[in-house]
Amino acid sequence: MTKAEKLRLCSWMLIYATALVLASGIQLEVTDSRNIIWVLIHMIIGSLFFANIVWHLYLHFGWKSWIQKLRKQKSPVTRWLAIFALLTIISTFVTLFHWVGTYTHSPIGGIHGKISFVFLALVIGHTLKRINFFKKKKAYPKRVD
Repeated sequence: MTKAEKLRLCSWMLIYATALVLASGIQLEVTDSRNIIWVLIHMIIGSLFFANIVWHLYLHFGWKSWIQKLRKQKSPVTRWLAIFALLTIISTFVTLFHWVGTYTHSPIGGIHGKISFVFLALVIGHTLKRINFFKKKKAYPKRVD
């Protein structure tokens, strides 16, 4: 599988993961995270989403110098995306530690939700800007008989 094919697969997986994490996040906001099962489902989906983001960044930048390469990005949206991704990850761990101790929704969980919704809005914008990547058909070589 070529790097472009891996990136296309990763990007499609990110689209599905974005939809799932957004839906589960909205569900948690609506229900004030009262049901432990839904919180656990959100954590699993979020973990898969994060792992997919790491794979996406790896495909673009490799393992070294992510911070320098992200800082050199010309697009301010990509920079904001990186900033809100970092804020989302930090708030995730703070929220997780609180939730594991109390199994209740907390103000920090609400802050995490708001930060994450901004992050997901940026993700959706980032994807829409690159929509042609998803529309391209795979070019098959012509058959020679």
